[in-house]
Amino acid sequence: MSLSNRWLLPDGVDELLPPEAWALENMRRAMLDTYASFGYELVTPPLIEFIESLLTGTGNNLDIQTFKVTDQLTGRMMGVRADITPQAARIDAHLLKTQDVSRLCYVDTVLHTRPAHMMTNRTPLQIGCELFGEKDVAADLEVVSLMLKTLEHAGIRSVHIDLAHAGIYRSLIAAASLPVDMEARVFDALKRKSIPELDSLASGQYAAVVSIIRDIAQLSGSVEALDDIKASIELSSEFSGLETLAAIEELKYFAEQIIKRFPQVDLGYDFCELRGYDYHTGIMFSAYTPGFGYALAKGGRYDSIGKDFGSSRPATGFTADLKTLVRLGQQDGIQRDAGVLAPSGDGVDLLEAIDQLRSNQRRVVQCLNADDSSHYNCTQQLVFESGAWQVRDF
Repeated sequence: MSLSNRWLLPDGVDELLPPEAWALENMRRAMLDTYASFGYELVTPPLIEFIESLLTGTGNNLDIQTFKVTDQLTGRMMGVRADITPQAARIDAHLLKTQDVSRLCYVDTVLHTRPAHMMTNRTPLQIGCELFGEKDVAADLEVVSLMLKTLEHAGIRSVHIDLAHAGIYRSLIAAASLPVDMEARVFDALKRKSIPELDSLASGQYAAVVSIIRDIAQLSGSVEALDDIKASIELSSEFSGLETLAAIEELKYFAEQIIKRFPQVDLGYDFCELRGYDYHTGIMFSAYTPGFGYALAKGGRYDSIGKDFGSSRPATGFTADLKTLVRLGQQDGIQRDAGVLAPSGDGVDLLEAIDQLRSNQRRVVQCLNADDSSHYNCTQQLVFESGAWQVRDF
């Protein structure tokens, strides 16, 4: 690399400059204070771990997104985390070792081998909450409430949530004993929303279950879609088992509670949204805003992810990229104090006046010499009047 290019960052790697960096920090503090008010404890897992720990129970997609290096001390393969959720599961299962409900929150940088989508970068600042030890839908409602409060702090004015439930598909597949290769083909078509391909798969021995899955995919949309899905399943005695219907009822109750608690939020279903299907086990949710074609935040239930860490516990959580939120959000009310400009000098009275202003959360910039004529974006100045230091407008 030539000397003239040494300042360049790698593709997909960015940095935050003022005032954006301060806006993000103010937002981070407000969000963590909100999580703390719900009883969540802050954790800061390491940036790098042995690869087996990072990828436990998370599926192939996270493996592809993880940078891998060889540990020079042990010769073992290590990974730079691409998601903090598995680390939180490890902490809950192996370090906290509690049978009670545990609530954990975090905010830290993760690293991706490539951007997750066109509107992000390879170094997201992941913020999120994870709740372990409770299988009731009340836990999912608490987590989605925190997700919506996170978007509120970010100044996201218009929010749409897409809901789904991994248990609906899982119970149908289990009832039909669908082979692994056929399951992979069906869900590949679902991810691409290829209804014609699902039509072609809906033949032969597994025609009934594939047809129902196709019908469910086509019913994605408004909240009324759940009743249609329930009716479609009940028409088939083969698949009208309690587990499938229980998942539908759980999702219906979840949607009703969101509408009750957050009436300003637009709600719908997307049963072709299979993000994290490899490890999600129940309700899934993704938040969107108009003009941004990707999820701002996402989460759901992922029971038993801690099994390989020695504790199989119910779990639910959400994550978001704080960088994306600060760039999209309306940042009213989070701008820093424009500040007070103080003259140079080392007089005790002057230094005490400066300290007093700073102790009151004022931004005070002191000139370093008498010839310094910059205002440093300050709108006021500290001047000596009537025998005391006073703050005056320029």
